[in-house]
This record gives sequence, structure tokens and C-alpha cells, in this order.
Amino acid sequence: MNTTFQNLSSVWPLPVRGDAFDRADADVVNRMNIVSAATACAKLNGMGITRSYIQGPTPLDRGARVVGSALTLQFMPQREDIASGVSQEYVERHTALWEVLETVQEGDVLVVQAYGSAFTGCLGDMLVRYFKRRGGAGIVVDGRIRDAARVRELGVPIWCTGVTPHYASQTDLFPWAYDVPVAVGGVLALPGDVVIADDDGAVIVPQGKALELVESAEDHENWEEFSRMRLEQGARLSDYYPLNADSRAEYEAWRDGGRIPLV
Repeated sequence: MNTTFQNLSSVWPLPVRGDAFDRADADVVNRMNIVSAATACAKLNGMGITRSYIQGPTPLDRGARVVGSALTLQFMPQREDIASGVSQEYVERHTALWEVLETVQEGDVLVVQAYGSAFTGCLGDMLVRYFKRRGGAGIVVDGRIRDAARVRELGVPIWCTGVTPHYASQTDLFPWAYDVPVAVGGVLALPGDVVIADDDGAVIVPQGKALELVESAEDHENWEEFSRMRLEQGARLSDYYPLNADSRAEYEAWRDGGRIPLV
């Protein structure tokens, strides 16, 4: 694991940067645009991944949605002999919080470990603005943000546990590391995993399971579309959710026939 010493501490070199990683395959990420967080979570459970839902963060704005490759940032508890938020503007610019933003690539989703802290504004207007300019797609914070009104104006999809007037290192946490594994809402997220987030919350898809999931989820999303149309026509729930042998044959004929809307 690589570290860069920025004279933040004589006890431990900061910020910490993890090893190089591969981002999620762009084609697989693009195919996941039709997959909901609920479908991803259910499919992963069937694949043996039982903890994929990040408990706590909700969308800052309803209707938000993002799919992208995870870029990770880790906050740690402050210890004053190592680093603290005193003289914030002179300290934070040399931390993992600033460093990770310089690595953002088109389509990245920043995933932030902050222990659900109610007193740490992990990102605010200026940082989210810079993240967006670099091509970032969205942010999931197991904690809070600040400058909520201005951040909303930027239109960046964000999931967080709430808002606070505090800056990032004002109270109990400090930006420690990036490109490292993070724990968010009871879930392990690795750099390069796939993040799917919508009104139901945020889900982490392990990179090695992403292709298998999307291939299964595409069929699932398609038959649910068919089932919705049949239910709107008055069909019985038990016949179309989930599909039985007869309704699956009907669905497959509809799918193979060009998915013409049912009227």
C-alpha cells in the first residue's frame, strides 16, 4: 500500500492511498442502467452475496439514479496527536479528501466511509462542484454533506444520511485514505465495484459478479415490464408475478416478437 507524506503527522504518513485497481467494465456498467437497486439486491442474494444494500444513506433528491464504478474514500476517527480539523483550510487540502478528487474519472461513483456520523459534512459545494467537473457520476456517503442548497443546484446524484453545517474534519472524523476497501452501512465496498443507487437506496455489486448479475437482471427487468402490462390489463397476480410456465411462454413470445406494448 502506497502512502504520501504531506507533513500532516509524524506518527503515521497521510494520506494513505491503496494499490492501483481496475475500474468496472464500461460495457457492463452501461448495461446495468436498466437494473434497479431492488433487482440487483435480490439477484445478488440469489448469488450468495447477502449484504449488498448500504443501510442508512437515502437520495438527497427523490428520483435520483446512478450506476458507476466505485471510487472509495475512508474517514477515520480523529486522534489529535495524528491529525485534527484545527486550521481546516490549511489541513484538509492535503488530505485524502482532496487527493481522491484528483483521481476522479468519467462515470465514477464516490463511496465514502463515515460511520453514519451526524457531525461530519464529508463534502460540500466546492468539492461536489469539482467532482462534477471531473466527470463524476454520483456520490454515496455513509454520513452527511453540507451546503445542501447549493449542492442540490449542481444536480449530482447523492445518497447520504442527512445534512450538517459542519465541515469534513470539524468534529469526530478525519479524511484518512482513498482507493482502499471501505465499510459503508454494513457493506464492504472495494474500489472498482459497481454501485447502483436509486430511490430504494444504494447497492454494491462486486466487480467479479457484475457480468453474471447483469445477464440475469436484464431478463428479470424485461419480464417484470411484461408482467406490469398484464396486471394493468386485469390479469391475476399469481399468474404473472412471478411468471409460471404458461405466462413465461407468453412473455417469451412477446419478447421475441419485438416487445410491442400490450393494449
